[in-house]
Amino acid sequence: MPRENKPRRSGGRRRAQSDAAKPVRATDYVNLRHPFQPQTVFSDDEIANIHNAALRVVEELGIKILLPGAREIFRQAGARVVDEMVFVGRDIVTAALQTAPASIRLRAADPKRELIYEDGAMLFMAGAGCPNVTDLNRGRRPGDLEAYVESLKLCQTYDVIHMLGPCIEPQDVPVQFRHYEMMRGQLTHCDKPMFVYSRGTEQVNDSFDMIRMALNLSGDDFTNGVWATTNINSNSPRMLDVPMAQGLIDFARAGQMSIITPFCLAGAMAPITVAGALTLQHAEALAGITLTQLSREGAPISYGGFSSNVDMKSGSPAFGTPEHVKLQIGAGQLARHIGLPWRSATGAASNTADMQAGNETNMALWGGAMANATLNVHAAGWLEGGLSFGYEKFINDVEALQTMAELCVKPVGNDAEIGFDALAEVDPGGHFFATQHTMDRYQSAFYAPLVSDLTNFGAWTDAGAKTSSQRATDIWTKNLAEFKDPEHGASAASKIAAFIDARKQQGGAFPQE
Repeated sequence: MPRENKPRRSGGRRRAQSDAAKPVRATDYVNLRHPFQPQTVFSDDEIANIHNAALRVVEELGIKILLPGAREIFRQAGARVVDEMVFVGRDIVTAALQTAPASIRLRAADPKRELIYEDGAMLFMAGAGCPNVTDLNRGRRPGDLEAYVESLKLCQTYDVIHMLGPCIEPQDVPVQFRHYEMMRGQLTHCDKPMFVYSRGTEQVNDSFDMIRMALNLSGDDFTNGVWATTNINSNSPRMLDVPMAQGLIDFARAGQMSIITPFCLAGAMAPITVAGALTLQHAEALAGITLTQLSREGAPISYGGFSSNVDMKSGSPAFGTPEHVKLQIGAGQLARHIGLPWRSATGAASNTADMQAGNETNMALWGGAMANATLNVHAAGWLEGGLSFGYEKFINDVEALQTMAELCVKPVGNDAEIGFDALAEVDPGGHFFATQHTMDRYQSAFYAPLVSDLTNFGAWTDAGAKTSSQRATDIWTKNLAEFKDPEHGASAASKIAAFIDARKQQGGAFPQE
């Protein structure tokens, strides 16, 4: 029988020396690039066919645009306008695609957080737009300012969350004042690329003013790259409402980035087939992209897609389904066909942070990865189809995102990594714990889980037999208890305080309807 390969005495000495000499594992999750080639579900000819069909939709069927100013912009560019319907010729769309930038610089309060938004980049944003919040300590409740600020702090804590979003809607703040507190929170507690809601020109301008004041930006500084992004949802099928159309114009003219994102649910607001839903998504996206370029040539704009299917029994949205993944991959093909960076999304229909929620989010996360999405939104914390933001779900999702980020680190196949000497040193049936090859690398060889428990049943039981959600509770409470604002936070808050007070005394700014 082969003898057991026990650690040698010198192995213990090597471990002690290694502990003193080797740093612990260091990670860089800020600048990620997709490690795998994008996948396809359609042939090149089929993608060209979907693109041409979308051009026909925009040109022949038209888009209903409720904002008179947006209709006038299209009219002046040569589009046919009949009442609220706008019919945009493919020549106008094609010209707009030629001026839309393929690479966009996202600025941040901390220059080390700056990003390049382009094909090949892999960025993540937490769950956004949730009216409710839930955690194991306090239960499910309406979103308020305290929860909104807590979500910002959690997003700031983890480098794998690259861009800020409106995780939780602070409903205890009146709508005419809400954008002041949301911007105050981002500027005080975070140093990552920021988000501004498109809820009317006045609110948008207020938000831009606060960014400039807080960060001492001149007019030229503010337009040198993108300091704020917004999400624009069309009203599928084929309608663009007033605040969304105005948002595209306002952001384009200010040199800030809109992410045009049709929400096409196959079988409900879109045709039931993958190709049909993508055709509608693409048509609505093309209309939005064109409006930005007509408003300001070269304006930063991101293609977007958030298409999935519905449950045909209940009509409820579904996420992480095979159709969702196929739609993501198809959307990536269409984005590359027109040469623009693009946004996808994960999602979870589950009502709690259970295995269903994890499966739904992780399948959609892989869909975004296979599609090579520039940005995956709702990547952490999203529950109930976006009706709730879960703290425990956020932490468990961050684990999945960090695992995905680790795949961006390419393994090396040189002689040193192969370790032939280690292979020769260990007898058949032995182990590699004490080899020099292991001693030189053990502190930094593997990803250390954030929340996963890799102990055996006995050790897990002795530690309280906690589920991953219970362990996540311990983590997020510790994150919040130990959180420190970024270096610029206090000064940024003081610079905008008087502006906010004055604007509130003037009555604030109501959303545009």
